[in-house]
Amino acid sequence: MLPTREEILRSVTFKTSRSGGKGGQNVNKVSSKVELIFDLETAVSFNEDEKTLLRSRLENRLDAEGLLHIISQEDRSQLLNKEKTIVKLIDLLKRSLTVQKKRKPTKIPKAVIEKRLKNKASTAEKKKNRKIIDL
Repeated sequence: MLPTREEILRSVTFKTSRSGGKGGQNVNKVSSKVELIFDLETAVSFNEDEKTLLRSRLENRLDAEGLLHIISQEDRSQLLNKEKTIVKLIDLLKRSLTVQKKRKPTKIPKAVIEKRLKNKASTAEKKKNRKIIDL
């Protein structure tokens, strides 16, 4: 079960810095780049099973200490970038916690098999009739 936004924000820290790119004077003055750091181990809203599932699914995104970093520097506003990182984190956690249903293999119906074989036979007959008969 996914915890609420407030519960997630308790186990999150934010770092701000100056972002690169367009923005002119604003980029040089304002720290609008936001880095969200989520510590999976100290998150009290997840049980051990959920933590192991998240660890396995997010292993490529976790650093050596087991921290998840999400960065946003798209907007000129620090607040908007902060909101975007939170939304990205919640979406990532939601996608990582969903368990896909196991696919049940289905049997191919007899009618479908017969139709395919009949089609093959008619195509073979058509091609056979195209050949030049040598007397």
